[in-house]
Amino acid sequence: MILSSFLHCFTEEPIKRASESCRKWHSVILHRGLCVFMIIGSKMLDPRVEDWLLMSSPLPQTIILGLYVYFVTSLGPKLMENRKPFELKKAMITFVMSGWGTGYSFRCDIVDYSQSPRAMRMVHTCWLYYFSKFIELLDTIFFVLRKKNSQVTFLHVFHHTIMPWTWWFGVKFAAGGLGTFHAFLNTAVHVVMYSYYGLCAMGPAYQKYLWWKKHLTSLQLVQFVLVTVHIGQIFFMEDCNYQYPVFLYIIMSYGCIFLLLFLHFWYRAYTKGQRLPKTVENGDCKSKRH
Repeated sequence: MILSSFLHCFTEEPIKRASESCRKWHSVILHRGLCVFMIIGSKMLDPRVEDWLLMSSPLPQTIILGLYVYFVTSLGPKLMENRKPFELKKAMITFVMSGWGTGYSFRCDIVDYSQSPRAMRMVHTCWLYYFSKFIELLDTIFFVLRKKNSQVTFLHVFHHTIMPWTWWFGVKFAAGGLGTFHAFLNTAVHVVMYSYYGLCAMGPAYQKYLWWKKHLTSLQLVQFVLVTVHIGQIFFMEDCNYQYPVFLYIIMSYGCIFLLLFLHFWYRAYTKGQRLPKTVENGDCKSKRH
């Protein structure tokens, strides 16, 4: 009954029916908040993505991400406890090798809900970015299968889980506009990041190309600063009619949270020396003290 009521909030049924379903949850603050958000936004559910993979409801992705967290934090390490690590060098090399070009001002860009080629290009781009976050879950699964459990950190799992879950709402309601800049920037950073891990997976012969690990972390920090600054300009704009301001606050919150988490990582890795520069041995990145 509760699940049925919840799913009403993610359909295009009349607002009155959604309101009646949500009243049943008056004692559950989180669910009530979700319902209020869906009631307000139900008039602007993007019909262009209704039939696309994973977009009819947030339930399928929630199940996938729940299974992901369970596997990488519990089931996977237990299954691998008395087994030899998998040799996944070829698979890893294949895995790591995954609209803002025109029409955007990097300032107050609202969502274009039309069927124009440019608008549809951005819708497809947003969905592909969203779907790529599920492909990136393989990153953690490779760690577990190779018994590199020390790399399955809170920062890693949190980032890989929260991004696809929240991006469902972005694609469902606001596929384009000001709120997608961080995806554009994040994609560019991920191209560089997975190039590094691709070289790392190719073995000792490529070790000489891996001197820039510290600069990769710097690039990630710069990313979160730029995301926060870009989204923060909304407070200084006049007459910016971006359709879902709540997304801007969420993006700014994420930018600040990840900036703090990566600064903490930087401090531990390069100031306290708890995670020292890497070298490569048999296709694995290994710590090496200097």
